[in-house]
Amino acid sequence: MKAIEISHNQELNIIEVERPVTPGREEVLLKLEYVGFCGSDLNTFMGRNSMALNPVIPGHEVGAVIEAVGADVPEGLRPGMVVTCNPYTNCGKCASCRNQRVNACQHNETLGVQRHGAMKEYITLPWEKVIPAGLLTPKVCALVEPMSVGFHAVSRAQVTDVDVVLVIGCGMVGMGAVVRAAMRGATVVAADIDDEKLALAKQMGASYTVNTRTEDVHQRLLEMTSGFGPDVVIEAVGSTPTYQMAVDEVAFTGRVVCIGYAKAEVSFQTKYFVQKELDIRGSRNAQPSDFRAVIHYLERGTCPVDTLITKIIKPDEALDTMRWWSQNPGKVFRILVKF
Repeated sequence: MKAIEISHNQELNIIEVERPVTPGREEVLLKLEYVGFCGSDLNTFMGRNSMALNPVIPGHEVGAVIEAVGADVPEGLRPGMVVTCNPYTNCGKCASCRNQRVNACQHNETLGVQRHGAMKEYITLPWEKVIPAGLLTPKVCALVEPMSVGFHAVSRAQVTDVDVVLVIGCGMVGMGAVVRAAMRGATVVAADIDDEKLALAKQMGASYTVNTRTEDVHQRLLEMTSGFGPDVVIEAVGSTPTYQMAVDEVAFTGRVVCIGYAKAEVSFQTKYFVQKELDIRGSRNAQPSDFRAVIHYLERGTCPVDTLITKIIKPDEALDTMRWWSQNPGKVFRILVKF
């Protein structure tokens, strides 16, 4: 069967791999219909993802149909069901797992990064990692995982309806944070350098937007918050300026939640940590409850799915698409590969 393989030197090939025929007793065999390319895949292609195998079959944003189930799989998973998957592993033994935060397992291996992923025609997975998708189509299922990462960040921030939440970065993960914070009744401020993304963020629940390239961010935030600053800042970019902005702009006694990986060391005015008595929290991957919450949201049919899907391509178009994406990184929400 066909699979897409990425190397760290901007190589991408269509390879033949052995097709799984039957699942193990506790496994599910999935027929992949749509699999998303994400920013980590682009970083792998560009040689900037040191965590990824080299070469690696990417893919952890899945829309699939169950082809077959093993003998010991629960009755709730049946052939023909539309599903997505939880692409993370957990060891069950580390401090994170002991504390029931399996999404942050010390030894996690994500599909398409530390182990070969789902960018192929069929895959087998443990039944516990297969998530029924309710009324969603396989195409929409491929959006669930990246949005769930943003949902999880909002949970980490303990957002409520009295909060003003600044989300820095309006890619797919940031959009997930915008949606979830708005669903919780918060006043959401979306920040990005792209006016088209900001317009979409407003459509998805942001009350205010600020272009960090063309506007005075500090002054605008003071105007929006009666001089206090945002109660919560969610950093969904992963750059030195946005990390610094999060600490500088959050209100006294506020919460900063970091999703993005900065590619270089970041210097802070550490006095703000103490003077503001900040809560600074990391947010990694997502919990099963976050996946369920995203599916519930997408089932409403109010999400502008077609706008979030930048391109749908065939496997043999993947190399040209990745080259195009590397030249236009700010213009992509999600690229789906249709198998």
